[in-house]
Amino acid sequence: MRFTPEELQAARDRLVPDVAASGLRVLFCGINPGLMTAVTGHHFARPGNRFWPVLHASGFTPRQFAPAEQQELLAHGLGITNVVARPTARADELSAEEYREGGRLLAEKVALLRPRWLAVAGVTAYRVAFGDKHATIGPQERTLGGTRIWALPNPSGLNAHWTLATMAEEYGRLHAAAFADASVRAP
Repeated sequence: MRFTPEELQAARDRLVPDVAASGLRVLFCGINPGLMTAVTGHHFARPGNRFWPVLHASGFTPRQFAPAEQQELLAHGLGITNVVARPTARADELSAEEYREGGRLLAEKVALLRPRWLAVAGVTAYRVAFGDKHATIGPQERTLGGTRIWALPNPSGLNAHWTLATMAEEYGRLHAAAFADASVRAP
């Protein structure tokens, strides 16, 4: 479905609800909703975004879900939220203060929901939100209570130095860690 520039701009004030529940294996965390996400209400909705293909290729989902099927993630122990709730056309429209406040609110959300892993899809967003300027892709030393944190590559099509294959490999490392115990089988 195509939207007019006016429809996209009108979505800047829309709040996109989280796909979340208590006790998830992984709560994926985008930087902030794009305008396409805000218009549709579906996370990672822009056609060039590689989140949904990478989620499937890395073993998190049994098939590639469409953004409109985002609620299906809950049945697989997965959810989605964002560091910053404000929709923008580009992440560079966000201020450092918005990232820091988003990190504070995200920590509160994680304390309430207690996922096993918080997976921040964008290492730069993680660095600013949590004041960890040396963070790299992969598991982080910091935890939020009992929740471990993994910084992932941003699946935006603009993040061209990460291919679908290399992103799937990194997301696959998280999948292996999130479903490592023998009492829970991966989806």
